[in-house]
Amino acid sequence: MVAASQVVLTATERVTLGVPAAEAVAEESSNRGARKVFILASSHLNQKTDEIRRIEAALGTRHVATHDGIQPHAPRGDVLKAAEHARSVGADLIITVGGGSVTDAGKIMLICLKHNITTVEQFDNFRTRVEEDGTVTNPAFDAPDVRAICVPTTLSGGEFNPLSGATDEKIKQKQAYAQRDMVPVCVVLDPAITVHTPEWLWLSTGVRSVDHATETLASLLSNDFCDGLADSALRLLAEGLREVKANPANLDARLKCQIGAWQSMIPIIGGVPMGASHAIGHVLGGTCDVPHGYTSCVMSPFVQAYNLEVNAHRQKRISACLGDASKPASELLDTLIRGLGMPRSLREVGVVESQLQLIADYTLEDIWGRTNPRPITKSADVMSILQTAMG
Repeated sequence: MVAASQVVLTATERVTLGVPAAEAVAEESSNRGARKVFILASSHLNQKTDEIRRIEAALGTRHVATHDGIQPHAPRGDVLKAAEHARSVGADLIITVGGGSVTDAGKIMLICLKHNITTVEQFDNFRTRVEEDGTVTNPAFDAPDVRAICVPTTLSGGEFNPLSGATDEKIKQKQAYAQRDMVPVCVVLDPAITVHTPEWLWLSTGVRSVDHATETLASLLSNDFCDGLADSALRLLAEGLREVKANPANLDARLKCQIGAWQSMIPIIGGVPMGASHAIGHVLGGTCDVPHGYTSCVMSPFVQAYNLEVNAHRQKRISACLGDASKPASELLDTLIRGLGMPRSLREVGVVESQLQLIADYTLEDIWGRTNPRPITKSADVMSILQTAMG
């Protein structure tokens, strides 16, 4: 019998590769007939470079406002402030320029605009919930009228995903939101604008996309289409990240990384569930303030080692992509990540023993807390991984 599966497509219509951001954004805005374009930018790009001024100039009279100030992991209060600003100027198109938190905020803003969200408490009506038995519930709500264009400057890949995350500041928990038209209508992959991204951030978010690819290849629920994309993504990222580490001015290598990040996301948005590295990573970010990329740098090899007893046949392909099918995937990932100068233990990223139980409990509430290849059904299962990763 042939194994049955499906690949879910998103509402992204176009991806530009290597086109300068200002040019691509201006053309797409014009093609869509936008009259009031709102830019949500990273604070660094907006205040320390001329990149946002170039985009504003290219937009001309279409540009109505620019907003920055989104903190890591997109706190709900920051998202609400941005949405209120966009609402006040009557924005009919949102442009996000920055890393994963800016991207996440920009996508959730679209829900705020559509449903007139004016308090952080109202976010609860739209967030994804994970029940005690592991069932994931996505509330049904109308699609946004305003769409987004995304210019990513890091490699976590969220710009391709209709799923987004924001942190509830009161309980320090990152929560998911999902709606098909939240995904940007256009994604602009411009390697030149990424030279402003700090090296640690570029490389660590690149490892985040490595994690997308490896958890796809490790999954027992993937298929040949998604495996092929993950295979290509992992090879492009491993090569591109090393090349950028050696020469940060190498724009071809940067674009190679961006394409790898894109390919790594297609299986996720297509329906392949991620595993414990992603689930724990979400919690480390929202609860412990660990940068998004660092979570994968720490957790990915440990999770692959934890899963080896149930998916060794799947992990061999990861090893082959990393250059040596005879070695364990966890070891090769460790070598790659250490070679990029990234942290490899929870202790190195500021996590302390007293936080482990809460991390374990919250992991079970994550959308991917119950989809790890080696089943995770209780907090003790998560604790066994966390204790190994403490270092």
